[in-house]
Amino acid sequence: MAGPSKSPPPITTDFLIIGSGVAGLRAAIEASRYGEVIVLNKGWGNESNSAFAQGGIAAALSEEGEEIQSHIEDTIDAGKGLCRPEAVRILVEEGPQRIHELIAWGAEFDKVGDRYAFAREGAHRQSRILRAKGDATGNEIVRALVEEAKKRPNISVRNGHFTLDLFITTKGRKRVCGGAWVLDERAARPVLFKSRAVILATGGAGQVYRRTTNPPVATGDGLAMALRAGVSLEDMEFFQFHPTALSLPSAPCFLISEAMRGEGAVLRDADGKPFMDRYHPDKELAPRDVVTRAIWDEMQHGKIQNVFLDLTHLKASFVKERFPMIYATCLQYGIDITRDRIPVAPSAHYLMGGIKTGLSGETSLPGLWAVGEVACTGVHGANRLASNSLLEGLVFGMRVGQAVAQTPCAAEGPEIPPKRFKPASDDRYLLVQKELRETMWNHVGIIRSESSLLEAIERWKRWDWVLRKPAFSRLTLETRNMLIASAAMMEAALRRKESIGAHYREDFPSPKEGPSRGHIDLTRASLRKRFSEI
Repeated sequence: MAGPSKSPPPITTDFLIIGSGVAGLRAAIEASRYGEVIVLNKGWGNESNSAFAQGGIAAALSEEGEEIQSHIEDTIDAGKGLCRPEAVRILVEEGPQRIHELIAWGAEFDKVGDRYAFAREGAHRQSRILRAKGDATGNEIVRALVEEAKKRPNISVRNGHFTLDLFITTKGRKRVCGGAWVLDERAARPVLFKSRAVILATGGAGQVYRRTTNPPVATGDGLAMALRAGVSLEDMEFFQFHPTALSLPSAPCFLISEAMRGEGAVLRDADGKPFMDRYHPDKELAPRDVVTRAIWDEMQHGKIQNVFLDLTHLKASFVKERFPMIYATCLQYGIDITRDRIPVAPSAHYLMGGIKTGLSGETSLPGLWAVGEVACTGVHGANRLASNSLLEGLVFGMRVGQAVAQTPCAAEGPEIPPKRFKPASDDRYLLVQKELRETMWNHVGIIRSESSLLEAIERWKRWDWVLRKPAFSRLTLETRNMLIASAAMMEAALRRKESIGAHYREDFPSPKEGPSRGHIDLTRASLRKRFSEI
């Protein structure tokens, strides 16, 4: 083991934002009104979950009272009673203003004539989904935010900067977050970024599962950093599995948008028969958790690897125009979606839980905020309503950017860099990741039970050597973060002895009734009772 290495002088800024998706960029734009902003991106380009979002962004754009209330009710209904009503109201009421703002910054949403073309998706009672370029909404929103951020001279984006840990110091008798230790991958050395406030906007943790629509950067980094800093996580058992991702041995796990079902696509079994009418009166437009479990049930009973999504009854020109990205991607793998049924299967998609925050993204640690998928504001409850995630990033990104302006000057503290450990071979860490993904998919996936969760925990303990010696490379540190995030998911899933929303326990197949239901909070101390090396 090597001791602390010599690090360059600290880099000081007013606001440090870790993550460059919709939430991080919107927070940066707002915070730039009050000081200097540095945005850290661990990748080298636009690799966030936001840019991969296809379906659209939900909004009561007319801002009429009835339309606002309908969106609120649909969101709360999808969340199965575990949404925080005030957070939902903020999301829906402030959403239209954030979208009009985005349009003023150059975002282009699809129109029919001079009117916006609104679509409908699962669990929405009406058409309220804005789209861009058919099925590239997330990418268009990120593009507009990036262009707006470039106009702000006090926003600096650093690519290839992987955050190691938060910089925790004291102010008086209080622990505060005063920045972060960051691995500059070009220089291969740790750098301390000191700031008045840190905003975690690191996205989700889909990479802990074998099948995921998330990009490779979604390794739960912010969740793990927050836990190590003593911050609470909430509702980590609620991981949404998207019902339809491309299922081909030769193809990546590419998202097949829910908007297809909104336009009339039909799910069929291996014999070509529709089956959703056996599971829910809304059929293909049922909530995501219902559709996911229906597909899973068909796959298990039929002993098949996938079901099929059928658009062949729709006009070919409409399909190509409405879903150009999906059409082109499927065509690369020999599937013409205007003629062929698409083989689809569920895939890990979105974490509803996360770092416990208030309505402006504040956490229990002064100086630290969280926003976007890494945060748990309470807007999603047990199951996220389709197309609410991009809206959440915009609305709460702006609120966090405003809130950090009130943060006092950064605290001072000892600047001791993280210790370096000699890494094991990459092969060992890659094997841990592979085994973890299989374990999470098979035992902490769409269907869970006490026995499956306890089996997952026992397997997890075989890999805790990674946590004892966190070697100094992105691969090893991401593996550590994946293990910590997955432990929180296992523990929360074990504690919630009911089935609700995206969390289904076959040994407790019904939801609890009455006031006994609540939110599950986890800290590093509580996790260490079962996972001693965290």
